[in-house]
Amino acid sequence: MRVLLVGAGGVGTAITRIAARRPFFEHMAVADRDFARAESAVAALGESGARFGAARLDASDPAAVRAALAEHRCDVLLNATDPRFVMPLFEAALAHGAHYLDMAMSLSQPHPTRPYEKCGVKLGDAQFERAAEWEASGRLALVGMGVEPGLSDVFARYASDELFDEIEEIGIRDGADLTVQGYDFAPSFSIWTTIEECLNPPVVYEEDRAWFTTAPFSEPEVFDFPEGIGPVECVNVEHEEVLLVPRRIKARRVTFKYGLGDEFIGVLRALHTLGLDRTDPVSVKSDAGTVKVSPRDVVAACLPDPAGLGDRMHGKTCAGTWVKGTKDGRPREVYLYHVVDNQWSMREYGSQAVVWQTAINPVAALELVANGVWGGSGVLGPEAMPPRPFLDLLGEYGAPWGMREE
Repeated sequence: MRVLLVGAGGVGTAITRIAARRPFFEHMAVADRDFARAESAVAALGESGARFGAARLDASDPAAVRAALAEHRCDVLLNATDPRFVMPLFEAALAHGAHYLDMAMSLSQPHPTRPYEKCGVKLGDAQFERAAEWEASGRLALVGMGVEPGLSDVFARYASDELFDEIEEIGIRDGADLTVQGYDFAPSFSIWTTIEECLNPPVVYEEDRAWFTTAPFSEPEVFDFPEGIGPVECVNVEHEEVLLVPRRIKARRVTFKYGLGDEFIGVLRALHTLGLDRTDPVSVKSDAGTVKVSPRDVVAACLPDPAGLGDRMHGKTCAGTWVKGTKDGRPREVYLYHVVDNQWSMREYGSQAVVWQTAINPVAALELVANGVWGGSGVLGPEAMPPRPFLDLLGEYGAPWGMREE
C-alpha cells in the first residue's frame, strides 16, 4: 500500500508517528500546502521515517491532487484536512482510481427557512450522492473514520452485532477533564471545525421521524465519564454519526452530545453574535490596501495551534458510544469507550491526547484494508465494517477500549 496523506497539522503529524511503527504500507507521502510543515512531520520521525516523504500540495486543487497521486504512485488518499477540502480530495481520488479515507464528511447546509426543525443538506450528502460511481469504480471511500465519527460507529456496530437484540437508543457521548495551562481559552481541536459542528443545527434521528434538527446546545444532560473524568454536562451537537449509524443499524433513536461547558458555549455564542463564525470573506482595510478575509480564519489565526498545546495540557479525553436496549428479553445499557491520558500520549508519541485519539483510528483502518480484512466498494461508513477485527487491533496498537455496564 502506498498512501498520500493530505494534511500535516496536528492529526496528520500524529498519523505519521503512529503509522511509522506499523509495517503494513510501503510508502506514505505527507503533503501540505505549507511544505515546511510536511517536512517537519517527516523529519520528526528520524530513523523511522525512511518510508515517508514530504510534498507541497494545495488540497483545494483536484488536478494537483491527482498529479500527486500519480507522482507518488499512491493507491490510497488519506484526508487529514478540515472539512472544507473533503469534496475536492474525494473527487480527485475517484478520478484517479484511488481508495479514499477521511475523518470528517462533506459539509452541511441548514434548511433555508426552518433550520431548527428540518434538515437541509446533511453532513455527507454530497459524498453519498456519488456512491454509485465509487461502487462502479471498484474503489472504497471509507468516510468518517476518525474517533468521532469512526471508532464511535464501530462501537455502535459491535453493540448491535454482539450485545443487543433490540436497540432503543445509540448516543455518542464525548467528554474530557482537559485543562491548558496559561490560556483562558484554548480549544484542543481545530476551532474552524469546532465552530462548524457546534453552531450548526444539531441533527437527531428517530425511527418514526427520520432526521430532524434542534437548536444548538439543546437537550443538556449530565453524563458520568469513566476513568476519573466524572460528570460532565453534554449538549446536542451536529455530528456525522447521527447521519451514518442509522444507515446500517436499527435503532429507535440516535444522538450525539458533546461536553462543552458553559464557558466554551459562551465563547461560541459570542462569536456567532459578532459574525465571527462566518466563512464568507469580508473586506478589511490594511496597510497593503483592502483585503478579503474569512472571519472564522481570523479567529483560528488568533488562537494557539491545538497541535502545540500538548506540553501545557493536562487530563484525559473520552470518546464513546452509549447504547440502551434489550438482550435476551432483559433491559441493558452499556457505554463503550476509549480514554486517552494526555501525559501518556505526549510521552509515547509527542502528540496531545485529542489529536492522537483521532489519528490512531484511520491508521488502524488502513491496516485492515491493506490486509484485506476490511474492504468493499462504494461510499461506506465505519459501521459497515466488521467491528471485532478493528477493536482487537486497537489493543495491539496499545490503545485498549473499555465497556461499562450502566
